[in-house]
Amino acid sequence: MVTWTALTGIAGLTSLALTGQGGALSPLEWGTGPLTVDALPRVVEVAHRGGAREVPENSMSGLMTAYERGTAQVLDFDTRMLRDGHMVVMHDATLNRTTSMGGPVRGLNLWDWQGVRLRPKASLRSGWRAERPPTVAEVLDRFGGRIVLMLEAKDPASLRTLAGLIRTRGLTRSVFVNSNLPEVALRAHRLGLVSQLWRSADQMRTDRPERWASFVDLLDVDYKARDSDLLRAVNSGVPRVWAHTVINPAQRDRALALGCDGIITDAPGRLARHPMKIPKRFRRARTGFQRGARP
Repeated sequence: MVTWTALTGIAGLTSLALTGQGGALSPLEWGTGPLTVDALPRVVEVAHRGGAREVPENSMSGLMTAYERGTAQVLDFDTRMLRDGHMVVMHDATLNRTTSMGGPVRGLNLWDWQGVRLRPKASLRSGWRAERPPTVAEVLDRFGGRIVLMLEAKDPASLRTLAGLIRTRGLTRSVFVNSNLPEVALRAHRLGLVSQLWRSADQMRTDRPERWASFVDLLDVDYKARDSDLLRAVNSGVPRVWAHTVINPAQRDRALALGCDGIITDAPGRLARHPMKIPKRFRRARTGFQRGARP
């Protein structure tokens, strides 16, 4: 039986640790050794920023909620670099939209980061407490090897730093490293990382994704793209093609019908309440998947 135990953290913050019956760190749910991308089911669901329509985005409590819920097989978060080189979890280049502070993220050091507090959106259900956004190291240490992670390198110059954080934890096959730039995806591939490239609907009109098949492990496409553009991505030779950022069952089912084999969503809880209409080619692989056992 897995339980969540609250522990008191730095600067009076509350953090959570996953514990087993004996109080020690629990076994990995998917067998021995880190869970890798190779163990993912044929059709994958990703909690985008933890599920940004349901939890405070890019927060430790939001990522933990998505993990505990068990409906997503991948947790997504964004990364930024502080001025002292430390990597933190934040989407925007500034603090203004999601925290109680303002100014550029790059202007802070790790000490300053201890004072940052996320500001939960008014549209979220009540009960979310203000909390410090985590560092990348904290997220990797909390979830690495227990669930596949997806991180976006918002600062391309941070790629080597991210690679070091991932590599020293033995997670090179457990973390997708995402960017909108093909040249960054190529660099990630050359660093031995699992490379991911996301593209907008406008970009997809002129993209030739077959050019990226040799170095992109995951093509992350806009579900708003034209059918023909989605089909070109699916048939490009890139091993995995997932659609972002889906919020309702109709969007999900269209992407699957066109051949995408993964969904990136801001509303994993909502989608879980509506069974997938999975195309026949996926049904056998999907039916055999249960969290806690290797597919």
